[in-house]
Amino acid sequence: MKQHLIWIAAAVMMTSACGDGKPAYDASGNFEADEVIVSAQQNGEILSFPVNEGDKLNAGQVVGQIDVTIPALQQQQVQASIRALHDKTNNPQPQALLVERQLLVQEAQLQQLYRERKRTENLVKSDAATQKQLDDMNAQVDQLEKQLNVTRQQRNLYNANIATQNRSILAEQGPLEKSMAQYAEQVRKGQVVNPVTGVVLSRYALRGEMASVGKPLYKIADIDTLYLKAYVTGVTLPKIKLGQTVAVRIDQGNKGYKTYSGVLTWISDKSEFTPKTIQTKNERANLVYAIKVRVKNDGYLKIGMYGEMLIHQP
Repeated sequence: MKQHLIWIAAAVMMTSACGDGKPAYDASGNFEADEVIVSAQQNGEILSFPVNEGDKLNAGQVVGQIDVTIPALQQQQVQASIRALHDKTNNPQPQALLVERQLLVQEAQLQQLYRERKRTENLVKSDAATQKQLDDMNAQVDQLEKQLNVTRQQRNLYNANIATQNRSILAEQGPLEKSMAQYAEQVRKGQVVNPVTGVVLSRYALRGEMASVGKPLYKIADIDTLYLKAYVTGVTLPKIKLGQTVAVRIDQGNKGYKTYSGVLTWISDKSEFTPKTIQTKNERANLVYAIKVRVKNDGYLKIGMYGEMLIHQP
């Protein structure tokens, strides 16, 4: 990489000159792209990976699968544990069911006694029944009401116990859900998802190999837009600014140059000395500044291709 930068910087100082002694261009360098190295996010055997160099992939496209059998089984195990907890909370205790049935029976009996007492009261008023019969009926109602109150207290006690047990059971659900989310994330990361739209530049893995977290699988770049990284001297620096439209050209052999319109997107805030091993003693004191020019690619521009920048359109 260092040697590469040396040759680029040297090209700035060793430019060909026009007839009047002025440089034929203002900066020169090589085209590059925003390259993304896609790495594995899970450990395991690569089950499928149909990616080839030169393939054009879309962002979000699934391009491979890593074996995630172990985390998938662990996820299923946690799901079964959560279902078992819900079964415990949804099934009341047998004692509670018995008390609830007893309460329903006693309430029905009490309603029947209320009706019998009302009928007896009417009979007493018409001298068809004695006061003792009414007193006996009131005693039965009073006794059953007391029994009903006791049964209700038992039901409330069972319900309180059940609620306490359910809270204890459901308290275990939170950690289990977190574990399930972790295993689900591991399963999701078993899919190799392409992050950006672009063309595959290099492939580093094959189906059947073992992948590990962080292992590079392939390199991809969006080549629809390339950047000419070049170097300008301190003399040229005051003539350029960010967002400025400049001309970029490439050599077309006998046809001369092919020219593109570019936009200056980056200017380094640090200067660099020109390579001492190439330049003459007088030129060694010169400083250069790295710049980047964004150029829309029509298909003829390639990564690494040499290009020249002209501040003024030719």
